[in-house]
Amino acid sequence: QVKLVESGGGLVQAGGSLRLSCAASGTFFSINAMGWYRQAPGKQRELVADISSGGSTNYADSMKGRFTISRDNAKNTVSLQMNSLSTGDTAVYYCYARIRARIALPEYDYWGQGTQVTVSS
Repeated sequence: QVKLVESGGGLVQAGGSLRLSCAASGTFFSINAMGWYRQAPGKQRELVADISSGGSTNYADSMKGRFTISRDNAKNTVSLQMNSLSTGDTAVYYCYARIRARIALPEYDYWGQGTQVTVSS
């Protein structure tokens, strides 16, 4: 059973920083991409950033230069360093991982439960 657990959310003032982490646990064959999405109240879930197993990164335009995604393949973790936060970054942040549970099975996106990030003015 694959499980993703996020940590690091919370309340921060505008201009501050937070670091989110996500760990994948369970039994699986491989992890391809990992990343973060977020969903603000009344809005659709949107991509924040993702990173391939080889380390290639992709960011939403509004996050470039402020957020940095990284991963540790040995620990099956992905992290998101968020700097220069604004009230517009307030959302629930979800970790995902594209995992192949067994060599003969297709990849499937697994999701964490979400962690709240609130930026106050």
